Amino acid sequence: MSKAPTNFHGWVGEAKDAPLVWKEMPLRSEDDYSVGIDVTHCGICGSDIHTLDSNWGPTKYPCVVGHEIAGIVTHIGNKVANVKVGDRVGIGAQSGSCHECKPCKAGFENLCKGKKTGTYDSYWPNGDKSFGGYADKWRGDARFVFKIPESMTNEIACTFFCAGVTTYAPLKRYNVNKDSVVGVLGVGGLGHYGIIWAKAMGARVIAMSHSDKKKDVALELGADEYVTTSNEDELDKLKGEVSHILCTGTGRDFKWETYAKLFSPNGVFINVGLPSWNFPEVPPMLLAITQFNICGSAIGAPHEIEEMLKFASEKNVKPWIKKYPMKEAPQAVDDFRAGKPRFRFVLEN
Repeated sequence: MSKAPTNFHGWVGEAKDAPLVWKEMPLRSEDDYSVGIDVTHCGICGSDIHTLDSNWGPTKYPCVVGHEIAGIVTHIGNKVANVKVGDRVGIGAQSGSCHECKPCKAGFENLCKGKKTGTYDSYWPNGDKSFGGYADKWRGDARFVFKIPESMTNEIACTFFCAGVTTYAPLKRYNVNKDSVVGVLGVGGLGHYGIIWAKAMGARVIAMSHSDKKKDVALELGADEYVTTSNEDELDKLKGEVSHILCTGTGRDFKWETYAKLFSPNGVFINVGLPSWNFPEVPPMLLAITQFNICGSAIGAPHEIEEMLKFASEKNVKPWIKKYPMKEAPQAVDDFRAGKPRFRFVLEN
């Protein structure tokens, strides 16, 4: 095996509002569990934009974003057993955990209470900075690197590792099946995945959005019905029908009363969207008399990612993507900001 590289080239955000710059940066140091890859593809996620813009707190510039990574393994550490050189693999939003806290030991490494490493804008336990996949190379922890099924191309696989598992994991966790009626609130990058997953799980799927402009595409994605949330008559037809609502995005005019009436007994409202504003307070009486549950979900644990990949391969689940050459990443980011994705953008080396 050739000597492992020490640097990579990537699109660097050097400050808030600064243009992305292609430059050389240091890879994290090798250890027994490290895996090095040549990046073939990287999806663009809303989290990337929020981080570049310091919307979720101060970003630790310089920063290379991208946490929907697919590539080919070029180097592995001495204790790596789950992948080998030449394998096609993917990496999501989390690249490390402490492996010692209760959530980690229970198989929920995504909820680690110890030292958790994000794929970018974070730090490895040795102090090295983590950088993402808008790049030609990546190195990280094998325990958060996953083999891509043979039936799946890298360009299709990459967006599963953040948007895919963010929507798959809670639907599976809350037992969506052929008897479920799933409302998917928001028909965007996450919502399109929500529709595809819920349909593949056998559910009756109702796409929900504030206007009817996405009706045709939602039905093309596989939704059985489409509801305009600003239309009370349309919503009233669903009273007591819905078992789950997957909230992938909504507006500041969101009201719990609008959706609580839709639930069948013990319904579940699952939030995976991360707006810059807070939901309104939940009226205690409303919660009591409708008996629905409110929960959130954070990406997915490694075992959920493995399960998702198997399910996607078996059901031939495919996101809608548009590819850009890696060299055109700044243009792709500008197009993303302009709201052009239908429904995921993918950078390709």
